[in-house]
Amino acid sequence: MFRLDRLDGFAKIVDFNDATQDCGLYSLDGRMDFWPIATGLGAVLEAGSYAHVVLTRASTDTVIVYVNGVRQLSYHDTGDIAVIDANDTLRLFSDDTVTPNEDSGGAVSRIRLYDGPLTASEVAALAAELSITPPTLADVEPFLREEAAADRLSGAVLVTRHGEVLFSEAVGLADRDRAIPNTPQTRFRIGSMNKMITAVAILQLVEAGKIELTAPVGDYLSDYPNADVAATVTVHHLLTHTGGTGDIFGPTFDAHRDELRTHHDYVELYGSRGPEFDPGTRWEYSNYGYVLLGATIEAVTGQTYYDYVDDHIYQPTGMTATGSLPETEAVPDRSIGYTRPTPEGEWIPNTDTLPYRGTAAGGGYSTVEDLTRFAEALLNHRLLSPDSTDLLFTAKVDSGPGAGYAYGFEDQRDVEGSGPVGHSGGAPGMNGDLRIYPNSGHVVAVLANLDPPAAQRISSYLHPRLPQP
Repeated sequence: MFRLDRLDGFAKIVDFNDATQDCGLYSLDGRMDFWPIATGLGAVLEAGSYAHVVLTRASTDTVIVYVNGVRQLSYHDTGDIAVIDANDTLRLFSDDTVTPNEDSGGAVSRIRLYDGPLTASEVAALAAELSITPPTLADVEPFLREEAAADRLSGAVLVTRHGEVLFSEAVGLADRDRAIPNTPQTRFRIGSMNKMITAVAILQLVEAGKIELTAPVGDYLSDYPNADVAATVTVHHLLTHTGGTGDIFGPTFDAHRDELRTHHDYVELYGSRGPEFDPGTRWEYSNYGYVLLGATIEAVTGQTYYDYVDDHIYQPTGMTATGSLPETEAVPDRSIGYTRPTPEGEWIPNTDTLPYRGTAAGGGYSTVEDLTRFAEALLNHRLLSPDSTDLLFTAKVDSGPGAGYAYGFEDQRDVEGSGPVGHSGGAPGMNGDLRIYPNSGHVVAVLANLDPPAAQRISSYLHPRLPQP
């Protein structure tokens, strides 16, 4: 076993079984994917401590801040991550999608300990001190080409700042059989990214006095089948995934997939279920909760969910390529999603996995250009007031490492407000990510017609490469 001791502001790695055995500031055997850290002995790095790990790989330094699995800030080229987990274990692994024990393939050259999270300016100063050149957007196009050549990416990317296009590119094929290439105008299925749109619609209706966030769902769905849900689950609970309303996917969905055509159909099928836990006591992602929000929008407006969001969100922002028309209808420029059931298998169309049409919980389609229009409209308060936009973006509950869940948005901002808010979406044959940076004005939209994490890998790669003001 090994531990980390403070040494002149840095840390040295010593053999726990033989304190005289100084292992230096480098990894053993060029590998540091799993090293236990002893606790309670000396000045060791404990869970909750903060550390910068400078990882050397192919003469490229990587500066990363990760605490208990929570990303703080980073400048990096390789994507390697350092984690101090709840078991006081230091881990390095390759990206956000792999298991912590995966070999990083790099060597740790030094570890600096801190008492708290660093600000963006402090991280920039550290990078300058270590003579690290932050990566730039010039890296992105060759990286996309490499990903596409390796058949890990097929999609479109758009990066803007204050409405100015900084980067736009599309790779891969929208239709492999007909060799139709993807473009920035290609419509991709966006999965759960529809939740952002649903949350905006709810807050518009709150502003209009038609919905109260603290009201139980039964106030709007008066004939809701389960009395406990109707009386105890509030609109706030539904927006934050804290209502215990469960999911919609599984054997029941598979058996009725083609019959579920309206939000009311979902309520009829799943509405008899009671809460899975006391509402408000914990966070658990609930697609069905957002279906109920769609049904609530329909109940208070007298419109279908689709007509409401078209009239109040899509049309005012120019999102003319976004919608949720049924899969049975031909939609121009809508890509075919491709899924690979096994890592070694062939890509096949995801047609047999798709719902009849998207819902308030997800499953619609959009383009990177339309998602950017949506983001810009939010940043410029054309859809909601400044106060409501802040309410939309600001985390209400911890939702996992590095993020809190707000209203239909994940909030990954640091203590200075730097970083993104947004939402991803993923299912077989589709993956997308929208990241909005309120402080800097950047918007990153990535959509792919392949399995996750095809798009999210790109948005993570872009994050440290965004030009700073």
